[in-house]
Amino acid sequence: MARISIDPERELAELKEYLGDKYDHARLQRYEEAVDQELAQVGDEPTLYRTSQMYLYNLTAFAMSRTKEPYLADITDLLAPGARILDYGCGIGSDGLLLLEAGYDVAFADFANPSIEYLRWRLDKRGLEAPIYDLDSHPPPPGWDAGYSFDVIEHVEDPFGFLAQLENLARLVVVNFLEPLPDEPDVHHELPIPGLLDHVAALRLRRYRLYHGRSHLVLYEGRQGSRVLGRGRIAAGRLRAQLS
Repeated sequence: MARISIDPERELAELKEYLGDKYDHARLQRYEEAVDQELAQVGDEPTLYRTSQMYLYNLTAFAMSRTKEPYLADITDLLAPGARILDYGCGIGSDGLLLLEAGYDVAFADFANPSIEYLRWRLDKRGLEAPIYDLDSHPPPPGWDAGYSFDVIEHVEDPFGFLAQLENLARLVVVNFLEPLPDEPDVHHELPIPGLLDHVAALRLRRYRLYHGRSHLVLYEGRQGSRVLGRGRIAAGRLRAQLS
């Protein structure tokens, strides 16, 4: 099992080096508010996700929190180095960069935006190479050992359609469903978590974890597993028992 450890100081140092004199520490401290203000300026979420500068700060602050370390540990527990992994909705790519450095064959996918330009710079700085797919013009092909998407699904209009995309791309799907907070950012949509959990349990659930008191992480097999209906029903019953 590969051991993944996030280095908050490295995350911050790279952002400062990349932005140079344009770096604004106040934006890092107010990372959620800054994105909401940017959304109000651009007017709609699709434009925000393709133009946002504030996500450089938002995603750096989130990576520095080390929130996703246990998610990465679950992936590396089930997949050995060398596995082909797709970071779907990668943003600045902090998770995929760690997996690359741990010996996994990683590719990235997102909209063309400032975060992706920063990711290209980070790959070059670290002496790494990996394909980056543009979800608008050049989406990734199927055939990955795993496709993961952390803290992304709450941003989309159709969460079930989003899961279907991942299920068609990868053998193993890894995604988390966040329960909302009272002061949730404007870009977060409330998820139908019971229905989403029923959906993944009806396929072939490999692992379920509740992290940080509100993040439901699931690792499950995609369309190939949907044929194992009996096992899916058993898994769904076990999952509901854990949640009751």
